[in-house]
Amino acid sequence: MTLVGLVGEGITTSLTPPMHRQEAAHLGLDYEYRVLDIAVTGQGIDDLPQILDEIAAAGFDAMNVTHPFKQRIIAHLDELTEDAAELGAVNLVLYRDGRAIGHNTDWTGFRYAIGEGLASVDGERVLQIGAGGAGAATCFALLKSGVAELAVADLFPASADKLVERMREIFPQAILTSIPLDDLPLALMSTDGIVHATPTGMLHNPGLPFELDRLNPEAWVAEVVYLPLATQLVQKARARGHRVLDGGVMAVGQAIDSIRIITGHEPDGSRMRRHFLSIVGDQAGTSTTS
Repeated sequence: MTLVGLVGEGITTSLTPPMHRQEAAHLGLDYEYRVLDIAVTGQGIDDLPQILDEIAAAGFDAMNVTHPFKQRIIAHLDELTEDAAELGAVNLVLYRDGRAIGHNTDWTGFRYAIGEGLASVDGERVLQIGAGGAGAATCFALLKSGVAELAVADLFPASADKLVERMREIFPQAILTSIPLDDLPLALMSTDGIVHATPTGMLHNPGLPFELDRLNPEAWVAEVVYLPLATQLVQKARARGHRVLDGGVMAVGQAIDSIRIITGHEPDGSRMRRHFLSIVGDQAGTSTTS
């Protein structure tokens, strides 16, 4: 049996466990997926060493990792993949031969979304709103996919500055800038695409992150929020005729890559997307980001 889990806070309604369980069943795998939610167990952030000891004692083969442990867990791992080290964040730990190896499928999930919905962004000029954890992953994926120019804006300008500086070290060939939110109207007019990577649009945080009136009519729009799947941004962008990536494509991509890394089997992306859409309907009363 392959024993997998998800550790984090406030994750009882996460869509990751049902996606893994359903696809593993289709693949004919003996696969158990458990949720370790510190909001339920009463443990805190500082209890991570104890939590990891419990995970090791239970014999887990892999563990998906989410807030608030994506950065904190790194100090407790034996090895990081190159991309996880560059991002400074881990969302999957693989336990092999007594070693704990940190991976990051957040960025590969967005790379999958790009491939599914846009085919290519090579050489394009892109604008991103949001410089937090999700924004770091999407930024990394965009640059890995060949984006030539990337501008990042955030409610907290220092966060955008920090992300841009970090990405410049990894991608010196790209043109990276941080811009104030006040400059968005002008930037929207000339961008080839825009990525939204903030919590705006979630069920309990509704609204538009920016007005689309000045957005280049030919630009594509990518959303990170996946519950609700049809955020106000997704709805309005589609109504204006833009190519749109909803946040669910990234979520499915993350799960595909995790299952492949954990099991060595190749998941069926189309089947997982259909299953994702079915469980989104079941959990329409909740909201989260990738």
